[in-house]
Formats: sequence, structure tokens, C-alpha cells
Amino acid sequence: MAENTEVVVIGGGYAGVMAANRLTQRANVTVTLINPRPEFVERIRLHQLVGGSDDAVVAYADVLGQGVRLLVDSVTGIDAGARRLTLASGGTAGYDYLVYAVGSGSADPGVPGAAEFAYPINSLEEAQRLRPVLAAAPATAPVTVVGAGPTGIETAAELAEQGRAVTLVCGGVLGPYLHARGRHSVARRLAALGVTVLEGPGTKVTAVTRDAVRLDDGRGLASGVTVWTAGFGVPDLAARSGLSTDAVGRLLTDETLTSVDDDRIVAAGDSAAPSDLPLRMSCQAAIPLGARAADTVLSRMAGERPGPLSAVFAGQCISLGRRAGIFQIARRDDVAVRFRIAGRPGAKLKEFICRSTVKHLAGEAREPGSYGLHRVSGSTRRGQLLAAGSLRSPGPDAARETTPLR
Repeated sequence: MAENTEVVVIGGGYAGVMAANRLTQRANVTVTLINPRPEFVERIRLHQLVGGSDDAVVAYADVLGQGVRLLVDSVTGIDAGARRLTLASGGTAGYDYLVYAVGSGSADPGVPGAAEFAYPINSLEEAQRLRPVLAAAPATAPVTVVGAGPTGIETAAELAEQGRAVTLVCGGVLGPYLHARGRHSVARRLAALGVTVLEGPGTKVTAVTRDAVRLDDGRGLASGVTVWTAGFGVPDLAARSGLSTDAVGRLLTDETLTSVDDDRIVAAGDSAAPSDLPLRMSCQAAIPLGARAADTVLSRMAGERPGPLSAVFAGQCISLGRRAGIFQIARRDDVAVRFRIAGRPGAKLKEFICRSTVKHLAGEAREPGSYGLHRVSGSTRRGQLLAAGSLRSPGPDAARETTPLR
């Protein structure tokens, strides 16, 4: 009988669930998923939780394979030499292989008063904390949303559609990823909803107080509730455990997603930095990375050479309230083009994509090994950058993301 192999997956988000499900296709593998929450969080719907149109959670029974053991706990340390994890509960867990999929969350805003008076929404708990604050605020209270990436745009539109007086402070360009035509489409929709958009020079936030936001051009904006969506950070678990990371804290790996320090540790999702050239933080990247990470572990178990990742993007999808949206089409190397699907069709496509994301995970749970989008041929640009040694490590602001096709 073949020896049993213990694989532990840290993190029960999009990448972690895909990896855990896929690993169960071998009978001699025991898979444990460690996650701090007993439910799967649809991060792509957290702005809807804030607006009250969705709870943004799915039961793990609906997306996690029966062969995966769920351990509700947090990992506080990784001892790579001993292949053992320290848990917040006080216990430990051993592994033969480790999938590092801890995801991303809110970054330190680094702005006076922001940590005290602004409300981030990059986690379930943060969004749940903001929801009653908004409910208690008068309908006429001005709401300021800081950050003009997908999360900021979606949150501003969601709240404005409910009749809130919303100001979106961009700190630069509205929707930096978008093509100029797509940006114009988003601006029109926000204007129709009554959102005041402040972009360009002078719109960086320099201070936040209980009832105001100050900009670097000296302006002060009255703000009954301030929502902070500018920038993502990653947990420092890898760095604290002595593993090599990039400047942001993502685990450094090769193109097979294997840690540069230990071939028994594989990374996936927002917390992975393959070849110090990480992909844009997104569900669109996380799910294929989770599948690739699982395939790498299974290949190593079989004594085979793991295949490299194939990075393919289709664009960026943003909801603009419940009745409109935009799907910004992009090249495979993640550069936006002029084509987009907007308005009501954009909203329907966004909702279809959100539901499809969960269906991908559920499908892999029912039939491990069935997912195959991570094998689709990617663009040639990544290979060219790797060959030329033109590696870079984009910061969290350049990588921000909340919806799958972004």
C-alpha cells in the first residue's frame, strides 16, 4: 500500500479551496484546510454586504470536497525544518507538503487618523463592522470612499444607489486599470448615481478625523462615514517564519509556485510571488494558481517535474450598483483594450461571473481534477520578462482587486 501523504493548506479563500479540492484526487493524500472562519467568504461581494444586498458568505459544505478536513484555526508560525505549524489555539499541525494561500487584506493606510476613523472593507469582519455604522448614520450623512480601484468604485456605486450622498476620492486616476473608454463609461454611471468623483492632482488623503477628510491640496471634506479601500496588504506569516518574501510580504517562489527555500512549500493566490513577478491580486488569478499549486504538489509526490504556471487574464469586472456594471476586456497579458461591456449587460455579466467563481470551486469539489483553465496558454509577455530578467515586485496599490475577472 502506498504511504499516506499529509498536505496542509493554509487559507480557505479562492486559491486555498481550489488547491484543497484538487489534492483529493489521489487516494493516499490526507488534506487539511486551516482557516480562521467556518464559512467561505465571497470577497467579491463584500461591497454588497456593506450595502445590504448580500451576506457574502457560502457554507464550506457547498464548495469544499468531502475528502477535505476543515480546521477552524489560525496559523501563527511555520517551522519549515520540522514541517510543523503552530496554531493560534495552542496546538500544532504537521505536514509533508504545505500550500501557502493566506490571501490578502487591508494594508496599513499610513495616513493620520485613518486607522482610527476610517472603515476598511477587505475582510468579512471589516465589512460586517461597517454595515451597522452605515445603518445608524442619517440618510443625509455624507459618505466618503477613499480609493478608486474596483473596491472603491463598487462601494461608492452601491451606496449611492441607495440614495447616500457619496464622494469618491481617487488619489489619482479613476479606475487605473481601465482603458480610457471604460473609465469614461464608469464616470458617466457614477455621475448618474450622484457620486462626486474627485480625481487628479490634489486628491490624495492626508488626514482623517471623526467627521472629515483632508486632501493634499488643502481641501477639507465633511464625512459622516469614511470608507477606506486604498491598497491591499498580505499577512506577514511567511516573513515571520523565516521564509523568503518580496517587498510586500508575498512568498517568493519559482514558476511552479514552489518556495525558493523549501520544495515542500508551495504558494497560491494573492500571497504568492512567482519569480518575484506576482500576478494581479484577483480571483481570476487565485483560482488557477490554486489549481497549479495542487498540481505541483501532486507532481512532486509522483516523482515528476511540475509544470510552470500559465498566466492568462481576460479583463476586469466592476459592478456599478445592482443595475449596471462594466466588463473591461483586456489582452491575455492583462492590459486593458478599448472594448468593454457596460450598463445592464455589464451587470448581468458581473453577476454571472460571481456565481461562476463559486461553481468552479464546487465543481472541483465534486470531481477533483476537472478544472482546467490554469492550463490555457498564457501571453508571451511573462516569458519575455523572465527571459530578460526584467523582474519587478509591484506594490499592493498596483495589485488591488476584488472581483474575479479583473
